[in-house]
Amino acid sequence: MERKFMAEPYKTKMVETIRMTTRKEREAAIERAGYNTFLLNSKECYIDLLTDSGTNAMSDNQWAGMMLGDEAYAGSVNFFELEKTVREVYGFKYVVPTHQGRGAENILSQIAIKPGDYVPGNMYFTTTRAHQELNGATFVDVIVDAAHDSQNEDPFKGNVDLKKLQDLIDRVGGDKIPYICVAVTVNLAGGQPVSMENIRAVRELTKKHGIKIMFDATRCIENSYFIKEREEAYKDKSIGEIVKEMFSYGDGATMSGKKDCLVNIGGFLALNDENLFQKATQLVVLFEGMPSYGGLAGRDMEAMARGIRESIDYYYIKHRVEQVRYLGEKLDQAGVPIVKPIGGHAVFLDAKRFLPHIPQDQFPAQALAAQLYILSGVRSMERGIISAGRDAKTGNHYYPKLELVRLTIPRRVYSYAHMDVVADSVIELYQNRNQIAGLEMIYEPPVLRFFTARFKPIA
Repeated sequence: MERKFMAEPYKTKMVETIRMTTRKEREAAIERAGYNTFLLNSKECYIDLLTDSGTNAMSDNQWAGMMLGDEAYAGSVNFFELEKTVREVYGFKYVVPTHQGRGAENILSQIAIKPGDYVPGNMYFTTTRAHQELNGATFVDVIVDAAHDSQNEDPFKGNVDLKKLQDLIDRVGGDKIPYICVAVTVNLAGGQPVSMENIRAVRELTKKHGIKIMFDATRCIENSYFIKEREEAYKDKSIGEIVKEMFSYGDGATMSGKKDCLVNIGGFLALNDENLFQKATQLVVLFEGMPSYGGLAGRDMEAMARGIRESIDYYYIKHRVEQVRYLGEKLDQAGVPIVKPIGGHAVFLDAKRFLPHIPQDQFPAQALAAQLYILSGVRSMERGIISAGRDAKTGNHYYPKLELVRLTIPRRVYSYAHMDVVADSVIELYQNRNQIAGLEMIYEPPVLRFFTARFKPIA
């Protein structure tokens, strides 16, 4: 029998008890946290949708691999297994392990960027842009315009706008562009994918000007699933085949293993250029550890290698995407404004349309996330003006077109019943949305402010 939404392709072997707090407890907790959901304690959260980064449930196979950790300081057998797996599954020649994705971003930015360079990308990501800018580059958004419209249902809203990219090349010259960062998928656009056709076209254009392609590969399995689902030429291809072809058009990738590699910690920088690889191995010693462990225990590298192979299983990723879609469709049917099409790792609430009475500089997405927690114990996070930060030259807020709350689904953790609780809570909040007030920022850190900023309600 064909079901609209696929049941979990796994069975439960161990459970962790979660507790619903009282509303009074939650009101005290969010006030103590400065109305920033990042500053809540995890035990204060009933259903934790803050992030899918490192919050995955590992398999019995991965836990078995943890017992085979070779904790040698240099030349761990688990590193060689990780290196072999990355080469076979993703196709890159060289692998530098790091403690997580931003470690790889830091190293790539330092070895590839010179002050005065420009780094185009299909929409920024917070830590990626921060590393690029700290190393003297200017980020330039070259994503298609549809990505900035939450209601546009283009199936590939993560695509690079080739005209925007060509205009940048014409304006600054190819020698000022060390690489283009292509995120697959695009987190801040709502988890939107990039088509294989677009990736090939980007490769053709950049090759003419000697510009490298560096993938943000964090959610590459989700992107591959969307390619299989939405590009006719790939409907009969396996996830593994699509992943391999996608990366064949690139020169390297940063990977946060805490997402599509199905682990709780870890990442890597993958490269094809031997010269860049040698530079990366020098820096990884300084910032992370030996090139054969990069800040990770051997057991972590083994778990990541096994997770990479598990991630390309079609039934795993089909369920993963469909569980997110299940939540999104329930909200959409109730009239709750969300980003469309529904992405692969999260449902994004459109806070501008959810709370039109709150101006953007009163942080509607942050206010919405705080109120969802108070109502239900569901923890989510802001992806809007606070995440966008400030212009380094003027000091003014960036005002992104998208002001979103991200409901991020950890992999293999929650059931459809949990999704029902989340949906019911968001719908109830939407029905009482006029009671929600904006926020004032009372503490702002200079970099990546969304992690630790503090707020208070505007009376």
